[in-house]
Amino acid sequence: MNKDKMNGYVDTVKGKAKEQWGKLTDDRTTETEGKVDQAKGKVQEEVGEVKDKLSR
Repeated sequence: MNKDKMNGYVDTVKGKAKEQWGKLTDDRTTETEGKVDQAKGKVQEEVGEVKDKLSR
């Protein structure tokens, strides 16, 4: 697992937590930020996956 994949995974988990916190506190802004963080994390994970494949 390379650095990009790890950072992407962390962003995804952080985004899920932020989204849930937004739902719990009824804060739409935080909930949306969590969804954006999740999307950013997924993209970064995919970039890491491509880098892994290219390095092989």
